[in-house]
Amino acid sequence: MHEQRRVAAIHDISGVGRCSLSVILPSMSVMGIQVCPVPTALLSTHTNGFGEVVLKDMTEYIPEALSHYVSAGIDFDCIYSGFLASQAQVSHCLEFMDSYKSALRVVDPVMGDGGRRYRTYDDALCRRMGELVAAADIITPNLTEAAILLGIPYPNAPLTVSELKQMLVKLAAKGPKTVVITSVMTADGETCNVGYDGEHSAFWRVPYEMIPKSYPGTGDLFASILTGGLLLGDSLPIAMCRATSFCEYAIKTTFGYGAPVREGVLLEKCLPMLVEQRSYTQYRQL
Repeated sequence: MHEQRRVAAIHDISGVGRCSLSVILPSMSVMGIQVCPVPTALLSTHTNGFGEVVLKDMTEYIPEALSHYVSAGIDFDCIYSGFLASQAQVSHCLEFMDSYKSALRVVDPVMGDGGRRYRTYDDALCRRMGELVAAADIITPNLTEAAILLGIPYPNAPLTVSELKQMLVKLAAKGPKTVVITSVMTADGETCNVGYDGEHSAFWRVPYEMIPKSYPGTGDLFASILTGGLLLGDSLPIAMCRATSFCEYAIKTTFGYGAPVREGVLLEKCLPMLVEQRSYTQYRQL
């Protein structure tokens, strides 16, 4: 019997806006991975550009779902967390990880962007996110989140290779074996995603072309495809290439159609790319 990978995805879900579980479910499913959503919150839309949002907190649901999965003998190959709305939800994620010790533990520490924390994240919740990062195998912060985790000011200037390597190593020292920082501008003029494989002391970069629009959900999309690639046997640089290539393709497609930014990328038009046999070779050593 074919062994299919199964992921417990602990994220919020927005009915409109193509982010979080709305993009994680279809992208990983197309890759042949079963996604089992564990919603942290239900939102009518994402929180930027649609006015007053209807939100239902799902904190109490998370441990109840975990208890059911354990009692039913349901196993997971990966525990993958994203945006969390409270310290209690951090604790529930840690309980999931503790219940499935052999599962790959992926944490996308969604706390901010563009040099600013999201308004729902105070100092205490950021510290708790640090606990979750310490328990992870892989983390995928953007540059803002990397700075928050390290307790340093957001770097407004492009970063040198030496500075990036220091950040990656310091993040890995907090617990995760693998660190990927997204949306980095380097001192040599590239926009890229950078990664560190602590097990092999290897540093990687995958450049991409910057488009003058910022679409919601692209960080979720990147992390889900990276995770899917690793579960399917990709090496870190190949998984980074797969995720970077698809996100760049989806962003350029959306930009080319002039679609509304607030609705996210045109994922439905782009999903077939994930099942194509492609060569992912645009990575370089950092």
